Amino acid sequence: MPAAEGTRRPAALSGERRFPPRRGRARRRLLGVDIWTHQSVEYITVAGEAWLASASEYPRSMRALWEARPWAPSVLPCGRAFDVISMPSLFGRRVLDELWASGPGCGPVAAYRGRTLLFVQPGSAPRLRRLLAWEEWARDVPPLLCHGKGDAVTVPPLQRMVHGPDSSGRGTGRWIIAPEEREPRLPGASVVLWACVRAAREPGQGVPAEPVLVTGG
Repeated sequence: MPAAEGTRRPAALSGERRFPPRRGRARRRLLGVDIWTHQSVEYITVAGEAWLASASEYPRSMRALWEARPWAPSVLPCGRAFDVISMPSLFGRRVLDELWASGPGCGPVAAYRGRTLLFVQPGSAPRLRRLLAWEEWARDVPPLLCHGKGDAVTVPPLQRMVHGPDSSGRGTGRWIIAPEEREPRLPGASVVLWACVRAAREPGQGVPAEPVLVTGG
């Protein structure tokens, strides 16, 4: 059966890129608006897929599920391959800008139901919670959801239809920076903390109130 218009079938798991390379595109667009409004099929590599699958206790079963249903979101546990910091969407944008402007950048990032999901080093979630509770100036940072060991999060599909739903509060979410590497560069708790503090203290930038939506766990 031919693929529907605006979609692309998954490639065989051959060790090659599942889609055309996009390295560097996320960096160039991160400080602009295009990455937040771009409507296209996401570019997740086979290596990135393997990294995501490694979060599961049964990675082969997870990859088989994705092969059969590449357009469906998945629930993955935290604490093994990554932790996840969930932020209000607008604040999350400023945090990502800080990570790239001041270094060292970041790894995969997703948007889901009005939240920005930043993938961080395993073990970073509980440490960041402690740092935010201890540091007096962290009062400027809006409430964050720190998902670590024992929690699970919903991650966007490996592929997304052109013009697929990803608006706040509905849809399957989307990748802002899709997984590309078997060992992505994931920021640690202290790096995320300083990026949050700088974003919260940015002159003339108030943090709008947003509902807290739990994505998993």
